Amino acid sequence: MTKKQRNSLIIGGVLFVLILFFGITYNGLVQKEENVEKAWAQVETVYQRRADLVPNLVNTVKGVADYEKETLEAVMNARAQATATTIDPQNLTKENFDAFNQAQSNLSGSINRLLAVVERYPELKATQNFSELQQQLESTENRISVERQRYNETVNTYNGNRKKFPTNVVAGIFGFSEKPYYQADAGAEKAPEVSF
Repeated sequence: MTKKQRNSLIIGGVLFVLILFFGITYNGLVQKEENVEKAWAQVETVYQRRADLVPNLVNTVKGVADYEKETLEAVMNARAQATATTIDPQNLTKENFDAFNQAQSNLSGSINRLLAVVERYPELKATQNFSELQQQLESTENRISVERQRYNETVNTYNGNRKKFPTNVVAGIFGFSEKPYYQADAGAEKAPEVSF
């Protein structure tokens, strides 16, 4: 074998290893990004479940608490905003994510205000329909918490892998961007004040 053939073989081997490395790294990032998108879809699913429960809750309350119209309208408006604010999983930017979170927080706040109003109506709280809806909402809130945690774990894996050398080179070349985390709502670190 001549020196020229040996050099060509070495260059070919190095190119093969580089192509193999880039291919494996790229495919790994694609899979991790798909996992983030799947986790995000689960988050959206449980938020949609909550939004689907709201009209039934409002109708149940409306039958008993007719003069709480302003509260009921606020809940329905927050629901409309929350269902209209969606994110394409391919476009999970911090700005889109913050807008989605704000809409969902507004809906949560409206539901909480509605449930606080319901405290004034013991006859409503005693109905089976309201009791079942309240249990479903509690169950859905728990699911939301679980899915948000799973999403954050998946994002952690993706973002951590994306930042490591030499994967960060491949991520930069092919445009794999950082994904946002769920964080606690502002003020959540303060315990509510309870007084009797």
